[in-house]
Amino acid sequence: MASNTSKTARASVRAGQAGQGAALSVLGEFKYLIPLNNGKFAYVRNLISGKTAHLRTDSDAFVEEIRALATAGHAAKIRAEINGLAAAHPSDGWDATEKRLVEAGVFEA
Repeated sequence: MASNTSKTARASVRAGQAGQGAALSVLGEFKYLIPLNNGKFAYVRNLISGKTAHLRTDSDAFVEEIRALATAGHAAKIRAEINGLAAAHPSDGWDATEKRLVEAGVFEA
């Protein structure tokens, strides 16, 4: 019996299924925040929507974008990334950014 899917489509599905384990290792390297202008702005990479937002770090939109990612289960990774930015760039105010996010209840379970 002939199949309705092409050889290329079947090969693509097989490659996607074979590469699913590799996708998890790539996620370990995924950076959610790309700091700009000494921490005043940041690109927030949203793994869920596939979009990158350019936001001011002291804005409500930044808090809500991080909240959406934290709700999806990325809270620990984002918090660790913010702590890393605070350690690497102590004068950029990342500690204050983390404090704002904690006060907004973003990292709560």
